[in-house]
Amino acid sequence: MKVLQILPSLHGGGVEVGTLEIAKALAEAGHQSYVLSAGGPMVEQLQAEGSSHIEWNLGKKSPLTFLQLWKLRRFFAEQQFDIVHVRSRMPAWVAYLAWRGMPSQQRPRFISTMHGLHSVSAYSEVMCKGERVIAVSKTVAEYIAANYPGTDMHKVTVINRGVDAAEYPPAYQPPADWLQQWQREFPQLQGKRLICLPGRLTRLKGHGILLDLMAEVAQQQPDWHALIVGGEDPKRRAYAEQLYQRVEQLGLQQRVSFTGARRDMREIYSQAAVVLSLSTKPESFGRTTTEALTMGVPVVGFDHGGVGEQLRALFPAGAVSCYDQTELRERIAAVLTQGLKPQANNRYLKSEMIKQTLALYQELLQQ
Repeated sequence: MKVLQILPSLHGGGVEVGTLEIAKALAEAGHQSYVLSAGGPMVEQLQAEGSSHIEWNLGKKSPLTFLQLWKLRRFFAEQQFDIVHVRSRMPAWVAYLAWRGMPSQQRPRFISTMHGLHSVSAYSEVMCKGERVIAVSKTVAEYIAANYPGTDMHKVTVINRGVDAAEYPPAYQPPADWLQQWQREFPQLQGKRLICLPGRLTRLKGHGILLDLMAEVAQQQPDWHALIVGGEDPKRRAYAEQLYQRVEQLGLQQRVSFTGARRDMREIYSQAAVVLSLSTKPESFGRTTTEALTMGVPVVGFDHGGVGEQLRALFPAGAVSCYDQTELRERIAAVLTQGLKPQANNRYLKSEMIKQTLALYQELLQQ
């Protein structure tokens, strides 16, 4: 197969990671793998893993971007791709219009992936226009059915995002030198049960809910320590400052630690007694929760979106009614006192995601 994946850029993020995972799998299986984007730091990895990169910016949200569709149509015709796979709305519109204008017998097959719970609009609906539409979770498939009733749901396939079980193994123990460095960096965590909330410092992640919880249990649970793992969002510095001030106002300086952005999430999960997901809006999937659950670390989170889906499948004891502070506290306490552990993850695996995606490509080509 000759496959082209299209997305805005390769600067990092869940969409980009998934694109590189499929690209690598295609190349390893002997297929021709191409990715079209405006570029970014992940291009080097993409090419090292056997794919070709086409630098072309189709992600700019401007009417002028549509002027490129005739050039893109010629490119499709010249290259004779078997599959064109779009993963983001603006590039998807340009690619879809270019593709639709080709003679039907000369077109590549056209696949779209809806990665997020986008705002409902005609602009977002392009992600439902593929000959096959991949939904990254059952939550996304239900969202399509509810909000885009014109979509033929027979062409929608749920292919869960997944993590590499070898990268996030159960009962993982970090190396001794990492532990020593961790203890030097965060001596206040020694002997504490870490309540870990991963995610960039944005209001969506529900940090305020965790701070209120820690203030509430300050007397009853002296060994609970909140660990907020994530960097500041440059566009939301004021929100980060509000969080730091709130910690002081509540007198939680000895009960809450901020790590900043980290690249050693696997090691940090291994130190956590429980990982939280407190997003105030449902997420389409929730990669951090999958990583923790795969390692056998308990996750307690609001029962909505992709996170609720994962918890119901792998750790029902961690599912909390949305925004219920009392139930959240009780669930965390139950998990810690009873030593509850999630089931083995055999559902949200990168290997399954790759296998199902390549099988979908082959199935569409055979029709």
